[in-house]
Amino acid sequence: MARPKAAAASSGSGGCLAGWGWDLMLGSIAAFYAVMAPYTKVEESFNVQAMHDILYHTYHIKKYDHLEFPGVVPRTFIGAFVISIFSSPAVFVMRLLHVPKFYSLLTVRLLLSFVTLLSLRLLRVQVKKKFGHQAEVFFVILTAIQFHLLFYSSRPLPNIFALALVNLAYSLWFNGSNLCTLQALIAAAIIFRCDIILLLGPIGLALLLSRSVSLLEAVKYCVSTALICIGFTVLIDSIMWRRILWPEFEVLWFNSVLNRSSEWGTHSIHWYFTSALPRSMLVAYPLCMVGALLDRRIVPYMLPVFLFVVLYSKLPHKELRFIIGSIPMFNVSASLAASRLYNNRKKAGWNLLYILMLGAFLVSLGYSAVTFMASYNNYPGGYALKALHEADSSVKEKMVHIDAFTAMSGVSRFCESEYPWRYSKEEQISIEEFQERNFTYLLNEHHSISGYKCLFAVDGFSRVKLQHQIPPLYLVKEPKVFAHGNLRDPDILSLNWPGCP
Repeated sequence: MARPKAAAASSGSGGCLAGWGWDLMLGSIAAFYAVMAPYTKVEESFNVQAMHDILYHTYHIKKYDHLEFPGVVPRTFIGAFVISIFSSPAVFVMRLLHVPKFYSLLTVRLLLSFVTLLSLRLLRVQVKKKFGHQAEVFFVILTAIQFHLLFYSSRPLPNIFALALVNLAYSLWFNGSNLCTLQALIAAAIIFRCDIILLLGPIGLALLLSRSVSLLEAVKYCVSTALICIGFTVLIDSIMWRRILWPEFEVLWFNSVLNRSSEWGTHSIHWYFTSALPRSMLVAYPLCMVGALLDRRIVPYMLPVFLFVVLYSKLPHKELRFIIGSIPMFNVSASLAASRLYNNRKKAGWNLLYILMLGAFLVSLGYSAVTFMASYNNYPGGYALKALHEADSSVKEKMVHIDAFTAMSGVSRFCESEYPWRYSKEEQISIEEFQERNFTYLLNEHHSISGYKCLFAVDGFSRVKLQHQIPPLYLVKEPKVFAHGNLRDPDILSLNWPGCP
């Protein structure tokens, strides 16, 4: 009897090691994306600046960026606080060693990716328990060859903070902890993204119709959780914003009642299904539909998530990050289809489908590589500021003005250097007015500005072009950010600058 027990223990240990191997693979890919594309864009600016200020200004709230640049709608500080608190020991050591703040940016992003992938691990474990080892393996592989989910995992967006709770909700749902599922979704909706209500509604209705929860129980748990979450976010964010505030209620009012989000562009009602999901899921997109047909066990889980995307399609302003919480569940369905094709690969008819699937895996991997290269070149503002710091190592004080486009394409307070560098993000300065100001350098989207010499330009991604050679896709880059030096400063002109095209 001792031998079977030992064998079981060995098998369990091997399974555990294999599980951590999958986590290591996904974590390595996500970390690679974060290190290779470390800068952030305008959508991430609030949480990036908030984490910087919490780490570097601590309780000196008057110095916080959001008081000078509040953005269109307020956001919660809770996610930034959580990441900053866990990052603070490493950042403290780096400050003692005078390590550039840029590495603090990498620290907070990598920690956020760890939190996101930890929630994805919880989901992966439940996929294995409910659907088997092969489904788990294909779930990991499909996630790995997709670009967007792992790339976004370290992006400090409200959607990503909410995604961690959504993944937790999915894992609890698979585990049969239905009330806890609702509580996780309520926390995500009230604190981070009010639009998670559109996911909470279909899942809650499905649980009620299947009698997995009683109406009385659901109301009791949901109302108590909602009140606790509202009290928590109002307490924290009212202190930080210096007024009584529930951020996500204001976001809900702005987007849904006033419908102001459409000012940032609109897409057709079918855009999520015909563009966003195909580009982000790749081979998993057709497989997830096949999975629902081949394995009916996934239908009760997939259908509410599908309805979430349908409901969100009503909102004119659309972005992939709004529905990124649907991708993990769709990947589960896709993994079931891939597992079925793998199991039947030696049967007539199925073997051709299996070969086509493997080919689609390779195509998806190639597409993700191209998408990564485009994203790598999508932060010209961050690269421009880094190049400026490297070019001028003098100890003379210098003031850099950063225009809105540059700030939106990679520059954050984590990118700033210590004295003698100083920075200004003053807005609404006309091109003509710059020559009257005493800025040392300008980082600007304009090629020429009176009173300043164009020192160098940084290219950014423009479009993808087809070509009749290998590789068939070519990334077209154009000058996006220009660095200008004040003509009244002879020290600047004495340096060796490459010039502008």
